[in-house]
Amino acid sequence: MGAQLRVYKRRIRTVTATKKITKAMEMIAASRVVKAQRKVAASTPYAQELTRAVTAVGTGSNTKHPLTTQAEQVTRSAVLLLTSDRGLAGAFNSNAIKAAEQLTERLEREGKQVDTYIVGRRGVAHYNFRERKVAESWTGFTDEPSYADAKKVAAPLIEAIEKDTADGGVDEIHIVFTEFVSMMTQTALDDRLLPLSLDEVAKEAAPKGEILPLYDFEPSAEDVLDALLPRYVESRVYNALLQSAASKHAATRRAMKSATDNAGELIETLSRLANAARQAEITQEISEIVGGASALADATAGSDR
Repeated sequence: MGAQLRVYKRRIRTVTATKKITKAMEMIAASRVVKAQRKVAASTPYAQELTRAVTAVGTGSNTKHPLTTQAEQVTRSAVLLLTSDRGLAGAFNSNAIKAAEQLTERLEREGKQVDTYIVGRRGVAHYNFRERKVAESWTGFTDEPSYADAKKVAAPLIEAIEKDTADGGVDEIHIVFTEFVSMMTQTALDDRLLPLSLDEVAKEAAPKGEILPLYDFEPSAEDVLDALLPRYVESRVYNALLQSAASKHAATRRAMKSATDNAGELIETLSRLANAARQAEITQEISEIVGGASALADATAGSDR
């Protein structure tokens, strides 16, 4: 019985140490998600206004440009998948990867060749394990992405959209990331980054009563779109990276809170079992003492006779 009590005490110490770690990780994630939320809130208006500017240029001119003009026959697409470098975030990475795989399957059914770009070690490991081709990947900055990281990710995408498909370019770019809705809700979604759907943007602006302004373009609308193309892609990628980082921290906080609560419940269960084992051990020792005293008394009485 003493051995069983030692086992329970050892498990309690182990679970208590684990609980301290998960509690610390929960607090760290909680502090990081607040900072990430602020960055998302600061970057979103810039991305929205830049999208409006591109839409205004696209609707105000007849220039054919990869930023606003859909190819007559789309044969090649690029998919940018945003995951995290670390795990311990529940279904955060698996949901994003699942959304990317569903998008890839849909594009391939449409007869399009898909080039996959991945941010985050989790996504890279998933594709490498399954021996799937990855055009390019980036790791090491998913927890706190900067605008420089967004430019680094956007550069090959911009280069690919400007090339002809015969030379290895793409006709459209899709991005898969996790949108931060609230501390409890994060949604994996896919969005077409390029070419920009002018009709959809116009529909979004219509209910708000917004009217797109008229512009005169100098030196030309095409030159303006050439200048806006990298800014638009970089801002959208940066906002998606921030959304993904905030979602990851929120998912980690929720997962670590659940782990901490489960550890507390396990400690209570083990403590009850340890108390029962200790009580049984004490009862057995008392029984052995009483039994020994009775046997000694009987032996003494027999010798006196």
